[in-house]
Amino acid sequence: MSAAATVILAGLVVPAAALGLVLRASLASRGHGRKAVPKSRPTTGVPQIGALYRRSNASRHMCTAGVVDSPGGNTLITAAHCVSGSGAGMVFAPAERGGKAPYGRWRVTAVHLTLRWVKRQDPHDDVAFLTVAPRRIHGKVTQIQGVTGGYRLGATAVSGERITVLGYPAGTTNSPITCTAKIYFNREFPSFDCAGYVGGTSGSPWLHATSHGPEIVGVIGGLNDGGCTDSTSSSPVIAGRAHAVYHRAAAGLTGDIAPAPADDGCN
Repeated sequence: MSAAATVILAGLVVPAAALGLVLRASLASRGHGRKAVPKSRPTTGVPQIGALYRRSNASRHMCTAGVVDSPGGNTLITAAHCVSGSGAGMVFAPAERGGKAPYGRWRVTAVHLTLRWVKRQDPHDDVAFLTVAPRRIHGKVTQIQGVTGGYRLGATAVSGERITVLGYPAGTTNSPITCTAKIYFNREFPSFDCAGYVGGTSGSPWLHATSHGPEIVGVIGGLNDGGCTDSTSSSPVIAGRAHAVYHRAAAGLTGDIAPAPADDGCN
């Protein structure tokens, strides 16, 4: 989701370019008798998902990220368009709520991306894996996964699967939101409909329940940086290339340099 120009509507931060589209979509839906789009709701959050800041002294979080289960216990997933440069110095605050970070603030050390994103920002590859530095807790060097836990990186999203998506609208002391919806495909991009996913929710992990626990099958990103309205969100397909990037990050290999994010194409 683009976090560029915004306006305030009913207490939420809504992309300005998307506002007219949201209203028109609402009117069109009523006119054709279509089922109303469900609405997200505030939540207290979970330890594995948190707010992502561009730098340590930033007061406003601008994206969302989640902890991925990894051998090193230090890996996050987010959208590639949330990162520029090396990613070093960004900060992740898991389960942040009301401006407080109950599990601490963790410094990003590197970003890992597909070559297709680095070269041409292919929306099909709008996924990034970040590594974070350990922290000394009670005198012991500790990796983030040892504090928050992490979600397994799952297989490709499937149409009809139910997912739960928790994300952080851009802001300072606002709470996260959550919604459960079904996946469908739009122009080869997994998508779901639920209102409230405004700028800042980019990178939010899509969690699909399995017999082995929740797995990440997508992140808000991809088509138009995740969507041009707050009611429809997309994801890149999490498949072979994304898994290869995950393994590079988890192995602690040298990170990449992310290009400055291009226009989301919503205007």
